[in-house]
Amino acid sequence: MSDTMPIEDYLAKGGVLSSPANVPPRYRGELLRLMASFVDSELAGSAGFADTINDAPGIQERISAARIVLEKTDHAGKVLKIMETFGADGGRYALHYPWAERLSRAADIGAARREGDMRLSVFHYPLQGWVDAVVMNVLMGRASVVQLTELSRVSYQPLAEVFRVILPRETRHAELGLAGLVRIVDDDQGRAKAKASVAYWYPRVAMSFGHSGSARFETLSRFGLRHTPNETLLADWRAGVDAQLSALGLKGQ
Repeated sequence: MSDTMPIEDYLAKGGVLSSPANVPPRYRGELLRLMASFVDSELAGSAGFADTINDAPGIQERISAARIVLEKTDHAGKVLKIMETFGADGGRYALHYPWAERLSRAADIGAARREGDMRLSVFHYPLQGWVDAVVMNVLMGRASVVQLTELSRVSYQPLAEVFRVILPRETRHAELGLAGLVRIVDDDQGRAKAKASVAYWYPRVAMSFGHSGSARFETLSRFGLRHTPNETLLADWRAGVDAQLSALGLKGQ
């Protein structure tokens, strides 16, 4: 980077940063916020999904659920290691918040964060049984793929590289969820439960993309930490997940 070129101009031209030593304060703050949101969401997601392992109807389903829990926790650890290079205390971070804690099923908090907990709002809602967990995994799995495809282009290179490692694993999680949903809708009772779960989770997962026309997106885009507007990512998710649901005789919103 040129000593005279403003950081935002450098990043707008496709420039990248690679070390805490060359990260200016405002960029650092936005980068740490982005990483904290990812780590908190993965820790909360894995904690919530862990409770459903014993609800799985067979050994293969239990193996798949356990794999998702393990890998999501590992994803949090990979990004947390980068946060540690900025001074975060990784040893204490996992104890920072009760990650399995959930709101009531009837709550509706939109896209809001809660009291310093940076998880996406969708991870504040409780899962109710195996079918509910599988449906949520299908919907959020597809959302994670869309979001990680975007985040794999962030201008902080060590983080972009980690996200590129995580992306195929999250893609596999979504595939495992879809395979489970195919089995669930094979009978009338399972299909009815799946429809109810889709109706519950679809709008809550949609909120994980944030608001259209977000001023925060403009800030992040100037730093090369985002490239695609929230509404475009949401439309991509809707198109993909609606096609998956339609193929199974289910419907999004």
